[in-house]
Amino acid sequence: MRAIIGGILLSVLLGCGLALADAGRVGEIRERLSSANQWRDHVMVVAHRAGGLQARKSRFPENSRAALADAISIGAEMVEIDVQKSSDGTYVVVHDTWLDRTTNCRGEVADRTLAELRTCQLVVEGTSIPTDEAVPTLAEYLEAARGRIMVNIDNKLAPDDLVGMTQLAERLGLADHLVVKLNLWNEERIAEAHRLIGLMPRGVIFMPIVADDAVRDPGLLERVTSTVSADAVELIAWHKDGQPMTPDGGPLFGTRARAVAVRGGWHLWVNTYGIVNKSAGMLAGGRGDQLAVEADLPGEAFGFWVDRGATIIQTDEPGEAIRWLDANGYRRPYAAGTQQAAAR
Repeated sequence: MRAIIGGILLSVLLGCGLALADAGRVGEIRERLSSANQWRDHVMVVAHRAGGLQARKSRFPENSRAALADAISIGAEMVEIDVQKSSDGTYVVVHDTWLDRTTNCRGEVADRTLAELRTCQLVVEGTSIPTDEAVPTLAEYLEAARGRIMVNIDNKLAPDDLVGMTQLAERLGLADHLVVKLNLWNEERIAEAHRLIGLMPRGVIFMPIVADDAVRDPGLLERVTSTVSADAVELIAWHKDGQPMTPDGGPLFGTRARAVAVRGGWHLWVNTYGIVNKSAGMLAGGRGDQLAVEADLPGEAFGFWVDRGATIIQTDEPGEAIRWLDANGYRRPYAAGTQQAAAR
C-alpha cells in the first residue's frame, strides 16, 4: 500500500513538477528578501520598467510582457512596473500619464476606457516600431509573472491606490509576488505608510524609499525601517549636473547606515538606471548604467555599489548587470533554476 501511495504521489508530483518549480523560485526569492543578513553575498537584480529600456531602448517596449519574459529568462529576481488607471477603473501597466511616448495612440491614459486602451500598440521607443502587444492590465501582467518572478509596483496614482492594487493581487492569489513602496522622509509619511500597510493583504512586501536629499541621519533610517518592518529599502543617492561622481556613496551608504541595515536585517537597494535629460547616474551618485555599460566600467558602477553594501540593484540593463555580477562571484544559484522558471 505504501508503494502504491508513493507511486501515486510521484505521478502527481511529476505531472505538476513545472508548476512546483515555478512556485519554488518565487518562494526562494522571498526567502532571500526576508533574510538579508544570510544573503549579503548575493546581489539581486530588478529590471526597471521590466527591462524594456535595454540597449538604448531598442529591444522591447518598456513595461511590456516581452520585456517581462526576457527578465525571467536571464534570471532577474524582480521587475519594476508602473501602474495607471483607465477611465473605467482598470489598473493598467504604463509609465506616463499620456500614451504618446510608449504607444501609437495619443492622449491621456485616464481619458481612455480599457477597450480603447486595447487598441493602443506598445512601441519600441528607440526604433519607433509598434509591436503586436497592447497596453497590458495589471492583472494580466501579474498572471504572466506567476511563480516565476516578483513584481515591484511603482504607483503613479494616489497612495490609497496601492491598497486596490494589492487587493487585486490577493484575488488572483498573487499577493506574495508583490513589493510596493512609498517615499518616506518624516514622521507624517511614516504614519501614512503604517496606515496603508494595515489595509493591505498579508503576504505583500512593503518597501520604503529613502532619498539623501531629505534623510541624511541614519537614526531616521532606523526609525523608518523598524516601523514598517522593512526587508529592503530603496535608497536614492542624488547626483546633480556638474558634480563629480560620489567617492563614498553618501550618507545612506555610509558605515552607520550599513550598520543600521545589518541590525534591522534589510537589504540596501540602489537604482542605477538613468533619467531622461538628466545627468548620468542621477539616482546613483553619478555611478549608473551609463558608466557601467556605455563607458564599459561596470566595476565603477555595479561593483562600487556592491562594495558599499548594496544587495539589490535596479537597472535598465539587467542582463549586463547579471553577467558582471555572476562573473565576479556576486550571484548564488537558485534551487528552482532559471530554465525551469522561464519554461512556462
